[in-house]
Amino acid sequence: MTSTLTSRKPARSKPTSSTPSSDEEDVPKFYVPNLTIKELYSAIPVSDFALLALFLWAASTYIPKINPQNVTLPHPGLYKVARGVAWLFYDFCAGLVGMGLWIIGHECGHHAFSTSKTVNGVVGWIVHSFLGVPYFSWKITHGKHHAHTSHLTGDQVYIPNTRSELGLPPLDHENENLEGTRVSADLQSLFSEALEDAPIVSIIELLVKFVLGFPIYLIKGSTGPRSYPKWTNHFVPKEPLFAPHQFKQVLISDVGIFLWLASILYSIKVFGFLNVFRIYLLPYLWVNHWLVLITFLQHTDPAIPHYEASAFTFPRGALSTFDRELMGGPSIVGQITGWICATATHGICETHVAHHICSKIPHYHAWEARDAINKRLAQDGIFLQGNPATWSEALRVVRECKFVEDEGEVRFYKNSRGKAARVPVFTNAGVSDSGIDMQ
Repeated sequence: MTSTLTSRKPARSKPTSSTPSSDEEDVPKFYVPNLTIKELYSAIPVSDFALLALFLWAASTYIPKINPQNVTLPHPGLYKVARGVAWLFYDFCAGLVGMGLWIIGHECGHHAFSTSKTVNGVVGWIVHSFLGVPYFSWKITHGKHHAHTSHLTGDQVYIPNTRSELGLPPLDHENENLEGTRVSADLQSLFSEALEDAPIVSIIELLVKFVLGFPIYLIKGSTGPRSYPKWTNHFVPKEPLFAPHQFKQVLISDVGIFLWLASILYSIKVFGFLNVFRIYLLPYLWVNHWLVLITFLQHTDPAIPHYEASAFTFPRGALSTFDRELMGGPSIVGQITGWICATATHGICETHVAHHICSKIPHYHAWEARDAINKRLAQDGIFLQGNPATWSEALRVVRECKFVEDEGEVRFYKNSRGKAARVPVFTNAGVSDSGIDMQ
C-alpha cells in the first residue's frame, strides 16, 4: 500500500536510497491544492461504556478460574503466567475500546455527537474526565488545531522541528538545495551522525511518545508552537492557549481531572494498587498509546506538507493529513485486525480527511463522506490514503521525518540524510475560507 498526497500520479512515500549521492534525484512533485471548502463540502452527501463493563465482567469472572480446579496445565507455575497473560489481553482490549470511548468525547467536542450544546458538553466532560482529559480545555485547543492544521506556527501539535532548532549547519547551497533533492555525500554523513539515525534510538523515541506523549502535551505543550512560553499547559486558564472568557471552561475541566485523580487514589486505597493497575491504569496507558499512534501517523509523513502563513489556507490544511487503516494490511490477518480496530475506534483513523474537511460529521456518516470526498479529490489528482497505521509504519515515519527547512512557503520533512520525499509546485492562487467554529 502507498502513501500518496496531491501527486498527479500516485507515488510511494518511502525511504530514499541508502547510498549517499550528491546527484539531484527525481522526487515526486506536490501540486499545492487550490480547492475551496465549498467545493469539498459539496462532495459530502446530505456504547462503549457497556462494552468496557462487559470486558471487565468477563475478565473478573473467568480469569480467576484459571486454576488447577478448572484447568489442567503441565506445570503449577503456568497458572500464574496464564492469568497474567489473560489480564494483559483484557488490558489491550479494554484500551482499544477505551479509545473508542475517547472518540465519543472527541465528537462531543466537535458538536457531532448531539444537536444539543448542553448534551455535548455534559457527555464530553464525563467521558473525557473518565480518561484523564481536561475536556473543555482540550476542546478549545483542538479547535485551533483544526483551523490551522499543518500551519508551521499556528498548529497546536506535531509542528516539525526546523534545521536551526536541531542545531544543524545552515543550508549550504553549494552542496544541497532547498527542496532536498540534491545533498552531497559529506552532508548526508554529517546529517546521519547528528540525527542519530539508529533503530534503537527511534524505538526509544516512539516508546516515550506512546506512553507519555499525550500527558506531556497537556502538561507542557510538547510539539506545539515554539513561540509559546515554557510550560504552557491545559490546566492554567491564561494566554496564549486560552482567552479570558474561557476561564470558567478551563476550571470546569480542572475539576474533572481532580475528580479523576481522586477516584484513582481512592480506588487504590480500597481495592489495592495491583487491582486498579490491571483493571484501569494499564488500559488507560493503552488508550494514550492508541491516541498518539493514530494522531502521529495522521499528521506526520514525508509526503505531508507544512505551510508558512503566506501559503496557508483552511482547505490546504484540511488536506494535509492521511487516512490510514489502523493495524490493517493486505493479508487476511491484517484485514481482520484492521476491521476490529476500525470498528472499535469508530473509524477515526480511516476517515480522518473527511473529519478535517467537516468536523461536524458523526462517525457513522464519515465512511460515506470519505468515499464521496475521495472521488472529488481524485479529479484534482489528490490521493490521501497512507500506509496502514501500525507500529512498523510509525518506526518508518519517525526515521524519515527528522526536520524541515527554516525557509520556504511549503515544506516537507527531510530524513536523516537531508533528503525530502516531495517537491512543492504552485499552480494558481487559492482561496482561504475556514469552516471552523472557534467559539
